[in-house]
Amino acid sequence: MSEALNEQELIAYIVEQTKAKPEEARLVLQHEAAYIDQAHKSGRKEVDIDFDDLVDYILKRKDVKITEMMVEEILEAEMDYLMDKGLAGYED
Repeated sequence: MSEALNEQELIAYIVEQTKAKPEEARLVLQHEAAYIDQAHKSGRKEVDIDFDDLVDYILKRKDVKITEMMVEEILEAEMDYLMDKGLAGYED
């Protein structure tokens, strides 16, 4: 059975793995959520998210002042956390 998402634990995990500041991790996750919400507007429950498109979307936000590499590291750390908790996975 998968565990519920604990946002504070997720942020702490991302900060530990990437050395990002907590506010940077929160900002990236906030923009990621907005991107996913837009993708869901088509009415589908599951959507395919292109990692490069997501990174580009986040980097184009005016309030994002971190490097592309850091955005990628934050997103990868988030996915590692979600997979460890059984909340996400990759499709074949």
